[in-house]
Amino acid sequence: MKKNAILILEDGSKFYGNSIGIQGIETGEVVFNTSMTGYQEVLTDPSYKDQIITFTYPHIGNVGVNINDEESSSIHIKGLIIRELSPISSNYRSTKSLLEYLKENKILTITNIDTRKLTKKIRKSGSQQGCIICLTKIPKFNNYKDIILYKKKKIIKKNNNHNKIYKWKQKSINIHSKKNKNYYIHNMKKKNIIAYDFGIKRNILRMLKDRECNLTVVPENTNFKDILKLSPDGIFLSNGPGDPRYFIQAIQSVKKLIQYNIPMFGICLGHQILALASGAKIKKMKFGHHGSNHPVQNIYTKKIFITSQNHNFVVKKKSLPKKIKITYISLFDNTIQGIKIFNKPIFSFQGHPEACPGPNDSSFLFDQFAKLVNKKK
Repeated sequence: MKKNAILILEDGSKFYGNSIGIQGIETGEVVFNTSMTGYQEVLTDPSYKDQIITFTYPHIGNVGVNINDEESSSIHIKGLIIRELSPISSNYRSTKSLLEYLKENKILTITNIDTRKLTKKIRKSGSQQGCIICLTKIPKFNNYKDIILYKKKKIIKKNNNHNKIYKWKQKSINIHSKKNKNYYIHNMKKKNIIAYDFGIKRNILRMLKDRECNLTVVPENTNFKDILKLSPDGIFLSNGPGDPRYFIQAIQSVKKLIQYNIPMFGICLGHQILALASGAKIKKMKFGHHGSNHPVQNIYTKKIFITSQNHNFVVKKKSLPKKIKITYISLFDNTIQGIKIFNKPIFSFQGHPEACPGPNDSSFLFDQFAKLVNKKK
């Protein structure tokens, strides 16, 4: 049965709708995602931790959900905002409906609001904090601070720390077919690749494993000395949520590791951490890049790729030291999308070349990393 629900933004704006899942109250940064497909991958992407996602596509849930499309072991968002939930799920891979999935994972969801109006507001004023309230009786709040105080009294936050070292062995599903047997030009057979987990997606791990490497995943706070003990032939810096400037220990470790000339590849948050470790600065964007239709250009070849994006921070161009050169830019706003450290086998990319959801235009970057590892070895 539908219940009354309300979305309240930090500036006092209110959007009334219906609750389709559990009751409760959740706060987080409200951002919009322009992807037309791949809602399950977005929900389980650790980069969206503590955010409230608004899907601009008006009809969500039509293909249900399945275990193979999960990018991590749980849903990381704080809340979901959609225009309309599909009443049926139709796909041969579907094992349950999106509504069942949201209820099982206790995700607050509000529907039947004007997501176009909300998106335009975010684009104009920038991302801001918001609150979804799905309660039979909605308390009266004088301002946003009252909501935060109320929530702290009623709800205990759970932290999801990545504190284990583990091996990853799973490859992509299609890599096992005869058709794709020789798809990857370069592989890292018998090479040790160490992946920093800042909130890593499963398909990134699959894409690395597809290159036949010995893949070890380590926590975000792993010291550079412990990384060196693992005898890395290559180091990967993963995606993840939040402000990269808060990852102080990781930045210091990467700064040290750069000196060893070990091939290194960073994606999204990992790209920003590499930039910070190299002496560049980071700034918060007005409303970020969230979606799977973002055009990115190689500034040397002028070739254009359509990419998947999910970030609220960007590397400041004017802050780049001379040892860093820009390799890719966004054609939406001309922000930095890729960098390389001069005379070192180290580079990074702001977008998500592993897609999920999104196009595979930039997946060749994994081959580029593999080539650097093999050459250095």
